[in-house]
This record gives sequence, structure tokens and C-alpha cells, in this order.
Amino acid sequence: MKILILKRDKIGDLLLTTPMLSHLRQSLPNAEIHLLANNYNAWVVAENTDIDQLWIYRRAKSGRKIDFGAVIHQIWQQLQLRFQRFDVAIVAGGEFSPRAVKRALSIHAKRTITYCDESAVCARVSDPLPAPAGEHESDRMLNLLLPLQIRLHEQVINPTFNLPAQWQLFAENWLFGRHISPRKYIVIGLGARRAKKQPTSEQVFHWAAYFKEHFQLDTLFMWTPGKSDNPLYPGDDEVAQPVLDAAVPYIYPFRGALMPALGLIWNARTSIFPDSGLMHFAAASPGGVLGLFAETDVSPSPVQWGPRGAKVAFLEATKSVAEIGDQMIYDKLESLLA
Repeated sequence: MKILILKRDKIGDLLLTTPMLSHLRQSLPNAEIHLLANNYNAWVVAENTDIDQLWIYRRAKSGRKIDFGAVIHQIWQQLQLRFQRFDVAIVAGGEFSPRAVKRALSIHAKRTITYCDESAVCARVSDPLPAPAGEHESDRMLNLLLPLQIRLHEQVINPTFNLPAQWQLFAENWLFGRHISPRKYIVIGLGARRAKKQPTSEQVFHWAAYFKEHFQLDTLFMWTPGKSDNPLYPGDDEVAQPVLDAAVPYIYPFRGALMPALGLIWNARTSIFPDSGLMHFAAASPGGVLGLFAETDVSPSPVQWGPRGAKVAFLEATKSVAEIGDQMIYDKLESLLA
């Protein structure tokens, strides 16, 4: 059987797809599994052994700019995918996406499995499924395997990520240059785009002081580079500045690229991140993560987007992370540090 998985979403979403890939490989060991991702998220599964072939398409639109070369590449790639004559195309997303469904149908697989509603495009889908409610995103994608008569595990399958050697080497060199030992620090990150989801600078100071006094752990303070009004990807430079100005000796700032940041997360004792892609990667790391959520009546809920991993916990605030008391953070962290 020849199967194509289509995944157009962000990096965290693709990481949450790895349990589906793992279960598909175990259930159909002789199947030929392909995955179509974009040039922003494909690196997440570049070393995933559950995939036989990774197809990468260039995103045609960035902000308001259209890359016509990418448009031509996508058309050529669609023809190549048609020639593969897939038995099954699976649109791997927890919600109905008309654009993703149209892309899958254009490949002309014998069967197309996707979540669908009453839209006209769904009339052409061979295996439409109603989008489930009240399930984690990883489980929603696992449910897409049911039309293939693949039974689901009763136990949770956690997302996995293979840290490339060059990012591990970067982390070792970065830590050595600052006289920090692996597992002797905690990462506190921002990177949630909205202030209500992020810890305040006062919280960072309080938490870092507690970790140093009670656990002899330094703090690596991490944030997304750039200004908050960046139309492509808002940064956290303004939010991070008060922490930088304080120059606390046991708080080490890291304003760097995403991929090297993963090396530092992988070598941490544990991490604290607001709901974000980095939270999901930290959940897959050896130290695990404490995830922070806020205003989940209108924002993503931990029911669907909570961290999944061997060592994870989360806290949920009514309106903003600033409401979360320090002692609640310490109590959750002690279970992760045990």
C-alpha cells in the first residue's frame, strides 16, 4: 500500500503528527509512507524513520508577496505526486481545511481520508470523517487511521523528535563558553505571540531566584527574536528587555534561531513555556516541560493542545499567565524535577 500524508501546518502541529506516523508504520510495516510538508516545517521530520520519502513544497505566499517560482514548483510537484499513484492520501489535521482537502484531491489517490463538513469539496472525498470534539490534536490525527482498519492503542503515543547532531554540538559549545553544565539549568521561554500567554518579567525574576536558591539551577531565558509588530512572525524583544536590563548573574539570555534553541532545551533539567511550538518540542525533550495556558475559553485549550510527553505538566489561567501564583509554578516544577 502506498500512502501519502499531507501536513501543511506549523512546526508544533507537525511534531504532534509523529504519533500517527509511528502507529501507521507499526500497523502497516510493508506500506510505503510518504509525507508532504512545506519548506517551513519539513525539518521536523527530516530524520524520522517512519517515513520512506519526504516531499517538500515551497510556500508560494509570504506575507503579501507571491513567489511565482514557488507556484511553478508546486504545479510540477503536483504532477510528480500524481504519477506516484497513491492508494491513500490522508489530510493530517485536527480540523477541516478546504485548501488542504483540495490539494489532496488534486493528487488523485484512490482514497482520500480527511475531516470534512458539509462543503461542496467534501462530496469528492472518499472517506470523509466528522471532526471530533474534546480530543487532543495528536489523537485527532490518529483517528484518521480508522478507515484503514487500524486499531488505536489504549495508551497515549507521545510525539518524538530526533535532535540533529549539529544542534547538540551547538548547545555543548554554547554552554561550555558560559561555564554552564548540562542539566544544571532550567529554560524559561516566551514565544507565545500574545502578552496574556507569557510570563511577566517579575515572574521570571521570582522563578529564577527560587530555582537558584532551592535547586542550585541557573535559568536560561529564551525568547523569539524580533519586534512585536512583525507581520510575518511577531517577536518578543520588547518583552524580554527588562530581564536583559536587570543583568541577573544566574539568568542567561538566549536570543537565537529556533533550531539551535532546541539543542539548549534538550540539555536542560526541564523547561517552562507558554502554549507554543517550543512547548511541544520541550515536551518531547528529556527534561520535559511545564506548559502555560491562558483565557482558554477563546484561546487554544490544553484539552486539545496540552503538552504530550513522558514528563509534562501544565497550568491554566483564567485571563493571563500573570495571574498564576509562584507557588503553583514551584509545586508543578518539583514533580518534573523529581
